[in-house]
Amino acid sequence: MKKMSLKTILVLSILFFLPVIFLLFLYPSTHNYNPLDVVNENVSELQFFNSNSVEDIQLKDHITIIGFLGRQPVDHVIAASNLKELVYDKFKGFKKFQIVIVLPKGAEDSAIQLQKEINNYDDMRFWHYVFGEPNDIKNVFNSLKTEEALDSTLFTDHIFIVDKDSAQRGRIDDREDKEKERDDAIYPLYSYDCIEVAEVKNKMSDDLRILFTEYRQKRKGEFDSSSRRDEDIKETN
Repeated sequence: MKKMSLKTILVLSILFFLPVIFLLFLYPSTHNYNPLDVVNENVSELQFFNSNSVEDIQLKDHITIIGFLGRQPVDHVIAASNLKELVYDKFKGFKKFQIVIVLPKGAEDSAIQLQKEINNYDDMRFWHYVFGEPNDIKNVFNSLKTEEALDSTLFTDHIFIVDKDSAQRGRIDDREDKEKERDDAIYPLYSYDCIEVAEVKNKMSDDLRILFTEYRQKRKGEFDSSSRRDEDIKETN
């Protein structure tokens, strides 16, 4: 039998051990996994709203992206398109995921126009419009933690993540690494500007992946967020 050369043995050894080393590097990052911060509890339910869906639209037991597009939602097609292409199309396959656009009554026709603008014959079963009175819309919006405001048409280009327990998710500390190194003051991220493509594509997509990972771990019985949730709420108050 012909003996293998030292070079061949070395190459085979590298090919064998390299994946093992890679997995060992991955293990600590999995072990040190941190869930997406709870920044606010008890987001108001959508109990006083009508919808364009045959099913009852609610926040409870869903991972929801909620947005407010005002009396003429078709005027905000760029914001809606970014939301669809960068978030909805990417996450619509996840169980219990939905996007809910909150609109005032009377905006039904404009919502239909908007839907035609952003939908290229895709599956839009998990994209919903709900319609309510201005006061009810303001109540839902005011139950969210935010530094933004609705304009006179009940519009904002900021969107929010709400988890299955009707708690708002975001970042208590949104500083970049360089800002942390400089020990800059901590600032939060309560919502995501859907006009800013980079913010939605990078920050929001990453945060949603973290949230889905959390729920996957919960299903496996590997996650307990109760103590962390209490700490998160205290830090934001």
